[in-house]
Amino acid sequence: MGLETALDARHWAPMPFPFWSAVFFVVGGVVGSFLNVVIHRLPRGESIVSPPSHCPHCQYAIPWYLNVPLVTWILLQGKCRHCGARISPRYLLVEFLTAAVFLGCWLAFGRLAPAVAAVYCVFLAGLIAASFIDCEHFIIPDELTLGGLGAGVLLSLGLPALQGAADSAQALTRSLVGAGVGAGLIYGILRLGKLLFGRHRVELAPDAKIVFTETALVLPDKEISYDELFYRKSDVVTVQARTVEMIDRCYRDVRLRLAPDLLEIGDDQFQPEDVPHLEAVAAEILLPREAMGLGDVKFMAAIGAFLGWKATVFSLFASSVIGAVIAGVPYLLRRGHGSRQIPYGPYIALAAAVWIFWGDQVMAWVLGSR
Repeated sequence: MGLETALDARHWAPMPFPFWSAVFFVVGGVVGSFLNVVIHRLPRGESIVSPPSHCPHCQYAIPWYLNVPLVTWILLQGKCRHCGARISPRYLLVEFLTAAVFLGCWLAFGRLAPAVAAVYCVFLAGLIAASFIDCEHFIIPDELTLGGLGAGVLLSLGLPALQGAADSAQALTRSLVGAGVGAGLIYGILRLGKLLFGRHRVELAPDAKIVFTETALVLPDKEISYDELFYRKSDVVTVQARTVEMIDRCYRDVRLRLAPDLLEIGDDQFQPEDVPHLEAVAAEILLPREAMGLGDVKFMAAIGAFLGWKATVFSLFASSVIGAVIAGVPYLLRRGHGSRQIPYGPYIALAAAVWIFWGDQVMAWVLGSR
């Protein structure tokens, strides 16, 4: 009960509710500033502690008075004061979104359960970082997923109210069950999807020419950028080619396999960046197709550890609806052309946030509408 006692509502009572509202917003902005560091450095394997904040263009060390969340970006009009390089609006967006989420948690839960409000702030901050990293790099680092899983279990143990439990033992059980259900649901979908839809066979004319350029795969009727094909390290393009022509050699009746970091032609292996152009003649090609990865499995386990199994089931179905709307509408407007693969993590994160703030109302509406 240590955490629950430390964050007891009576300890917050001496200061008025609007004061704490302002505190949560300001602290959220500060946390958002730190999340920007996490989003930029974590997927690159860099330390999130050292060196201090600096311009990614000129390496100018940013002093504290130029590192005020929200205010600095606006005053400098999104430019580095030292070199004038543009600073991505993402920095402002993450700071404002985190500040708004912190404020929302306090307004929704602060009067009755300030401890739960504080833990939700931590949890939602993790969702924000994971979502922006997944959007940019198509991965969710283990530091966030496995770290979130451990944090969810420990915080549930110290704060049973997080799981709506009467004691720590019950809260721990609900947290572990939530993690197991969340991971199991997504892993089952992953394996089934891989079995049924893991590869997309494209039939071509008998002597169709396939061109592999530096940036895209060119088929007779369309061009597909490698960014659309390779959004997981395990993705592979496979061709059983009649001929393969490179600048300095030619192959006949050979299998060609192209992965993000390896090109195989028969028994020969090359680094893709060393082969800027090659052509193959084949009657079909196998393209990778994968809706989810193991990162999503661990991500849902972390959500279950914080919110319980009901939240994981809700997040699974709600994320499907959210994904259909966000990705499906633009796809239909383009009449099925030019779409690109989109990571699923942000949909899950948004669904989990909906559960926190409006889960009961949504479920009541769904059940009442039947």
